[in-house]
Amino acid sequence: MNIAVTGSHGLLAGALAEELEPAGHAVVPIVRRAPRDGREVLWNPGLTPDRLNGLDAVVNLAGARIDRRWTPAVRREIVESRVDRTRALCAALAALPRPPRALLSASAIGIYGRRGDEPLDESAAPGAGFLAEVARDWEAACLPARAAGIRVVQLRFGIVLSPRGGALARMLPLFRLGLGGPLGNGRQYFSWIHISDAARAMRHLLERPDLEGAFNIAAPTPVPNRAFAQELGRALRRPALLPAPAFALRLAFGEMADAALLGGARALPRRLLESGFAFRHDPLPAALADLLR
Repeated sequence: MNIAVTGSHGLLAGALAEELEPAGHAVVPIVRRAPRDGREVLWNPGLTPDRLNGLDAVVNLAGARIDRRWTPAVRREIVESRVDRTRALCAALAALPRPPRALLSASAIGIYGRRGDEPLDESAAPGAGFLAEVARDWEAACLPARAAGIRVVQLRFGIVLSPRGGALARMLPLFRLGLGGPLGNGRQYFSWIHISDAARAMRHLLERPDLEGAFNIAAPTPVPNRAFAQELGRALRRPALLPAPAFALRLAFGEMADAALLGGARALPRRLLESGFAFRHDPLPAALADLLR
């Protein structure tokens, strides 16, 4: 297949390309600045290049970082990068003479809000709070594509683990010094996925034309944050006993701390498993051993 990817220089997009290209698929990076080579395609709202016509699929992975203090400007950036740009992209794809057959568009398990230890598969209702509202609107932004007959899959990502970037890469320096530990009381659930399994799940969903709708892209064995810290310390052969107090996280990050660091969702990949997808890196100790090897 010919597959265009937004957010093409991000961690997930890189892993996806490494998964797709050896299987014979061609990856077309979509960029928002001047293309650096003949493979890249420039796209901005209001501009629909001819090279997007006749593609087999588009994978929409663009979105601004959420792990920072949510000032009014950051909130606007988060919404615009996810909701507004996805809506514009879907409208552009729907208007093509030959739209893609499939659109995989990023979302997040943040759609479920803070739900304690409640098991949450894709049938669970959206929760409350800023992240849940953004994720709900992000998914709704795909409606123009669905109305045009494009098969739409929403990728509700958990925390993607990679030593090259994201949450794990930011944790590693402290944990390697023996200064890591749980966030707050550590009881909030940490729904994680090895980056290789995340890329494999996207390929699975691209290659299965019978699958659409929301999918939790998370391992079947989410753990409380305290257990995650213990396993990471064990994998590094370092103690992991120093908690990051909730009040300090709130002081540093404001509302984001409660929503993204001290909150959590016990997300389960029911639909992925039912579709026949097999995780290679599960449970957590095996995944960390592979990532840190």
